[in-house]
Amino acid sequence: MVKLALRSGLRWKVSLAIAAVSALVAVALSLVVHNAARVSMLDTSRNVMDDRVKVAQRWYEQSRVLGFGAKLDDPELPEQLKKEAWRGQRATYLEDSGTGTPEVWASVPLQNGKVLSVHTQFKDRFAVLDDLDRVLILGSVSVVLGGIALGVLIGDQLSRRLRKAATAARKLAEGDSEVRVREAIGGRVRDETDDLARAVDGMAEALQQRLEAERRVTADIAHELRTPVTGLLTAAELLPPGRPTELVRDRAQAMRTLVEDVLEVARLDGFAERAELQEIELAEFITRRVRVVAPDAVVTVLRDAHVSTDPRRLERILGNLLANAARHGKPPFEVTVEGRVLRVRDHGSGFPEALLKDGPSRFRTGSKDRAGKGHGLGLTIAAGQARVLGARLTFRNAEPTAEGEDGAVAVLWLPESAPTNTGSFPVIEVPD
Repeated sequence: MVKLALRSGLRWKVSLAIAAVSALVAVALSLVVHNAARVSMLDTSRNVMDDRVKVAQRWYEQSRVLGFGAKLDDPELPEQLKKEAWRGQRATYLEDSGTGTPEVWASVPLQNGKVLSVHTQFKDRFAVLDDLDRVLILGSVSVVLGGIALGVLIGDQLSRRLRKAATAARKLAEGDSEVRVREAIGGRVRDETDDLARAVDGMAEALQQRLEAERRVTADIAHELRTPVTGLLTAAELLPPGRPTELVRDRAQAMRTLVEDVLEVARLDGFAERAELQEIELAEFITRRVRVVAPDAVVTVLRDAHVSTDPRRLERILGNLLANAARHGKPPFEVTVEGRVLRVRDHGSGFPEALLKDGPSRFRTGSKDRAGKGHGLGLTIAAGQARVLGARLTFRNAEPTAEGEDGAVAVLWLPESAPTNTGSFPVIEVPD
């Protein structure tokens, strides 16, 4: 099941909320005012008709003259008034259909047994009610539009502060330790946004201190191990030839490589590395390096490009990707150059799900068939060097083949512009 997520700005949400509340309040007040005015007009109309029927009764009893349009025993007289007349009561009656102007009746029984009645619609009076409705509608629309404008103003200010906070937080995530979210959002008003910014700054400082402490410990341990490991490797060279000597030399060399890799990871984690940029022809550079690093790999150039990058770091990335393919994958190994995009593919079992989901992690190979091979530092270093180059390194698995093996594909996207001071990459459009 595909869930559709609609993304809308905070200011529009606030505006719609205020507009909805304003509309509800305006409609409710308009209905109350309309009904109150109508009830008041109806009561007034009843009182006027009652006064008219009393005056018409006096005129008729004194001079037998029918005034105010009065009638005797009107055949259209409502049944309710006839019943009240039989009881000897003076009464008024309102005939209201709810669509047009209501008709108001008044009746009084006479001494001769007849019923005197008057009725009218008061169109001029109820025309005022239509004018009142138009005024209420205009007022309601004005209130809603004012609410929308107020919501846009309030929401825009809050949204702008949150966008600044998000931009500052992204810079923190990219390694710019000088950024502070509270300073980025600015303003003198103290609200929940300031509390959030201060909390993010505090969390970033705590994480930075912890990561820096861990990086220093790792770097110090690796640095302290470098000297004895170098001595061990030198001593191994003095051992007499033989299988035990080869094993000692091999393990000493592996330990030395591990120490160097750990030191490199520590330097990359410190976000202090900077690229030394040079203009190179990518296809020719990759072809020469692949011949040295992996002579069996097949290089395919779909489109060449001139790029500004650090050749040493690019060679390090390429070497680590090919070494990872050789260690964990199966031949044939393919290197494809397509403009600024570099792909390295093997035909093995593919990358493990953990790596595809979370990215490369040090000291974790991620799958059972890769257990005991490597320390998970190769791809970690490749990803760190790519960040220093301002590039993006992605990992995916190719489509399965007839033999059931899909193969791992690493894609390096080199940027069109130079990397930033923090080594972060610019916006690179990556197709799905």
